[in-house]
Amino acid sequence: MKPFYIHTFRPLTLCIGLLLSPAAFQLADAANHREAPLTALDSKADITDWYVFVSYDDPTKLTMILNVDPLLEPSNGPNYYPFDPEILYEMKVDNDFDAQEDVVLQFRFKTEYRLGDVFTGIVGQETGKYAPGNSPNKDKFPTGTLIVPPAVTALDGPGSEGLGLRQSYTVKLIKTKGTHQEVIDLTNNQKLYTVPSNVGPRTMPNYPELASQGIYNLRGGIQVFAGTVDDPFYIDLGAAFDTFNFRNGAAGTGVPGVFTDAQYHAEGKNFAADDVAGFNVNSIAIELPIALLTKDGKQHAAGESLAVLGTYATTSRPRTKAYAEQPGGNPKLANSYVQIQRMGNPLINELLIGTADKDKFSMSEPKHDAVFANYLLDPYLARVFNSIYNGVVPIPPAPRLDLAPLVYYAAPICPGCSKAEQGPVADLLRINTGIAPTPADSRKRMAFLAGDSAGFPNGRRVSDDVTDIAAQVVSGVLNPAFNTFPNNRIADGVNANDRSYQETFPYVAFANSGRQSRHVDPNEAGCYDAANLSKTVNCPSN
Repeated sequence: MKPFYIHTFRPLTLCIGLLLSPAAFQLADAANHREAPLTALDSKADITDWYVFVSYDDPTKLTMILNVDPLLEPSNGPNYYPFDPEILYEMKVDNDFDAQEDVVLQFRFKTEYRLGDVFTGIVGQETGKYAPGNSPNKDKFPTGTLIVPPAVTALDGPGSEGLGLRQSYTVKLIKTKGTHQEVIDLTNNQKLYTVPSNVGPRTMPNYPELASQGIYNLRGGIQVFAGTVDDPFYIDLGAAFDTFNFRNGAAGTGVPGVFTDAQYHAEGKNFAADDVAGFNVNSIAIELPIALLTKDGKQHAAGESLAVLGTYATTSRPRTKAYAEQPGGNPKLANSYVQIQRMGNPLINELLIGTADKDKFSMSEPKHDAVFANYLLDPYLARVFNSIYNGVVPIPPAPRLDLAPLVYYAAPICPGCSKAEQGPVADLLRINTGIAPTPADSRKRMAFLAGDSAGFPNGRRVSDDVTDIAAQVVSGVLNPAFNTFPNNRIADGVNANDRSYQETFPYVAFANSGRQSRHVDPNEAGCYDAANLSKTVNCPSN
């Protein structure tokens, strides 16, 4: 078949510019949903969030979660939200301080259509529904013909017949440096299936059990999961992008979005709408031994520099795609790829990088990030806070060297790093794997700012409130002279996710039900019972 249209991606070349001086802390921003012009047009390649943390129940392992394809409405069938088989999804780890990947995890997906005549991708009811006695066209559909497959209770085998659109995937681990590149197929001939969207209680009567089947044990003590889940991120998106028009907070301050101590410390209570509530996202999660990722293959104490890893995730598309001339034919894809999106620290691209450079940032590599240093030396977002609040929120003068450690291996994330190990300017989510996980009852949503050193910006857990952390850090709280009220009480009023997270792998909550879910505000009636998935109740205040 002859191609009738070819789309070509070309990488953008960047030059290394400013170098910054290290300071005493590390900054980041929130999470990415449609943050760049390119990914606003290519949502399947859009990385919404990147999480890296020491596993809560096993401090010898690291969990990494890559979320893509934002704001998925659970009820939006009939095809729901498969991963894009054309995209190469990658998780990358730097273990020697040069801002270049030393270990890469690659995920590729494949789609099969098993019920080609059925109008929807997922269908099922009870033990199956058959043509009744009054069914017409008995020559084609005689009485007793199976019309609706049994309810979906499995990802494969009996109970999976209703998965008309089903995806499987492969996982490879690549060690990129040295005289010989090492490629390890972690799939090991095991068939890995993605967990589909939660269509509803008729089609999937026990969705939590079905989703749990998507947790696979691979060789070497590795676990993996891929599928549609509840979006773990929480934020008042509407207020943030209405020129940071945060809701009313502490009375008498004259500054919306500034909260009292009691409100600020209400870990599980929301004072504003979580605009991500009720939405799903596609998630790839993997848990693997820390020793598999470090430079010397060993686990290290927190004070040792080799305990610290720099991480980021990318999505890439084939460099060229030639669509088939014949309708329905398979396109021809290039074997080489071009990066579409990347994410290290959350919301850097969304809130700090200027619009004209967002696509350049998305397609570049961390080792070239010095060219974007001006966005950190004098962040426009800080001036927005200072301006919209008429000077009530003071900010440090430029150059903002308090923000410089965002791009370095430095204390407090890497107390053992020497000056030579600080590395080049690079946006990497750094994690000290020697710092033990914080127990659930002691975990703080404000993480490092609240004395919880196992959280953001030492990696990032699903529960960390990176929106509030980012707003305060950009306003200057890392500088002791600006760590005062109201700067240290700026917040969006959303302190918790609408669903409870899991305390074991894959840590995220399973997908919201398309039949039962709603997008709800605090104190709004009409929530569904997340455990029952069929019982309507009044929403709790949080």
